[in-house]
Amino acid sequence: MDAIAYSVRRSERARRARVTVDPGRGVEVVLPAAAFRRGARAAEREAAAVVFELRPWIARRMREVAGARAAVAARGDTVPFLGEPLVLVPQGDRAHVRRRGTDLLVPADDRCRPALERWYRREARREIAGRLDRACSLAGTAYFGLTIRSQRTRWASCSQAGRMSFNWRLLLAPEPVLDYVVLHEVCHLEVMDHSPRFWALLAARCPDYREHAGWLRHNGATLVLGDGTLARQLSRR
Repeated sequence: MDAIAYSVRRSERARRARVTVDPGRGVEVVLPAAAFRRGARAAEREAAAVVFELRPWIARRMREVAGARAAVAARGDTVPFLGEPLVLVPQGDRAHVRRRGTDLLVPADDRCRPALERWYRREARREIAGRLDRACSLAGTAYFGLTIRSQRTRWASCSQAGRMSFNWRLLLAPEPVLDYVVLHEVCHLEVMDHSPRFWALLAARCPDYREHAGWLRHNGATLVLGDGTLARQLSRR
């Protein structure tokens, strides 16, 4: 197997070494701060040992990431929105994104990517707030605040105080997947853990939750807008 290129990051919060494989960051080894107190060379040796131990898993994840990149590239000049492809229409004098039917009017320069993300964040708050309100009304529960974020490792969360947090990239998934994640978090308002009681409650409210959870596991890496090449492609049209 060829050598694996990776970067090393120090974390004050990490308790043990871990490895992530991200479409944007590549292979990254996260080491606890204690590893660096023994010196830079000791930290490098620990990172190399972790990568060597996890080589089969890293190689598998790299193949999955490559497949995800290919899937994103295959979209061409479209982006998904709750299962519907929207066509990107670049306009030279535009600074913000506006939807017109199945078209998205977008900036025709390097402002395209950040403008798209801002638009998705706004739409995520609108789409998710309505779903949360309906789900809580049916369940007889209530949440206390909604935050739209771009978490690296979570799609959503529910705090002990009932504060909800959702990843805006869920709007790149099919609509039933978003509905499942909302129901998952609403169930946490009644059962905070993932005990058998929680799964029974979720199954009662979302009988096909396993299908949607599986979709996220297998396709989550494709829920991205793409890299900087998107803006360059649009600017040449």
